[in-house]
Amino acid sequence: MSSSTEYMEVESHENSTTKTTKSPPAAVDNVIIHPLVLLSVADHYHRVARGTRKRVVGVLLGSCFRGKVDATNSFAVPFEEDSRNPSVFYLDHNYLESMLLMFRKVNAKERVVGFYSSGPQIRPNDLRIHDICQRFGDPCVFCLIDIRPDRTDLPVTAYKVVEQGFSSTHIKTKSSGDKQLQRTFAHVPSAMGAMEAEEVGVEHLLRDINDPTVSTVASLVKGKLSGLATLAEKLEECQNYLESIVANNRAKVSPEIVANLQTIVNLLPNLDSDLVRGMIVKTNDMHMNIYIASLIRSVIALHDLVNNKIRYGDDGFEHGKEDEKKDDAVAAKKGGGEKKGIDKDDAAQKK
Repeated sequence: MSSSTEYMEVESHENSTTKTTKSPPAAVDNVIIHPLVLLSVADHYHRVARGTRKRVVGVLLGSCFRGKVDATNSFAVPFEEDSRNPSVFYLDHNYLESMLLMFRKVNAKERVVGFYSSGPQIRPNDLRIHDICQRFGDPCVFCLIDIRPDRTDLPVTAYKVVEQGFSSTHIKTKSSGDKQLQRTFAHVPSAMGAMEAEEVGVEHLLRDINDPTVSTVASLVKGKLSGLATLAEKLEECQNYLESIVANNRAKVSPEIVANLQTIVNLLPNLDSDLVRGMIVKTNDMHMNIYIASLIRSVIALHDLVNNKIRYGDDGFEHGKEDEKKDDAVAAKKGGGEKKGIDKDDAAQKK
């Protein structure tokens, strides 16, 4: 590997020190991830690291305005790291520069706002990768994107680099009360966001996805469970907000939020005993219908299996047509014999 096409950093000794130029980072209050980023990261992982314990790394493109980072696009970067020595990694920064030049020709407004990793946890090399990406743009956020399909919550966790002070009692210095600065990742609120064109594209993409192994009823139940989990999360958020208001932890209370919560409470039905009993009876009736339908479906499937067994047998070949052909041949032979007998009788009568 030539030095012009790779970047490698090795720190194997504890006494080694790295000098880096520090610049005050821009304030980041919120990170918005667009659907195109998630699709690109999932495609990157399935192409490079599917079925392995490796992770993939790429660059996030977008814009930053008043502490809000919008990650609208991304691209993959060649990346390798040593599993035995976590301080050794490879990142092709020349490829990164070339891709940035091409992306600027397409959209000059998009600039580097951070980098992503498939994680699923923070690695020791992430601070060094942050230093590399920070050369091309500031602020530089770090997003852990979990590509596992079994996740029900938001698969994105955003971080920013902050400096924290700690006491250096374990280091031999002249004054034991000296403060040392240590860089670490701090959590940043993240959310999913999309423009109208992106929402339409995602809807059409999801419409074409069809898993034949999952029935419609199972998908509907899964959707209901996901909706209930989101509802519980929102109710807990409302509870925390109201508790903070009661405890006087908030200096300013939003009357619009309080009015919306009051409207929601007023719209709740009066759950008296008759209504609860009626809902239980209706639910039991629906479960009985589902149970009977499942039994009928199983009986029909077994009936089709028995018919296939009778028709094709153990060898898997269709025997019904062969038997029909034999019967037709026998009938044809009998018909030919009878016709010959009739011709002979006619000839005898004529004589």
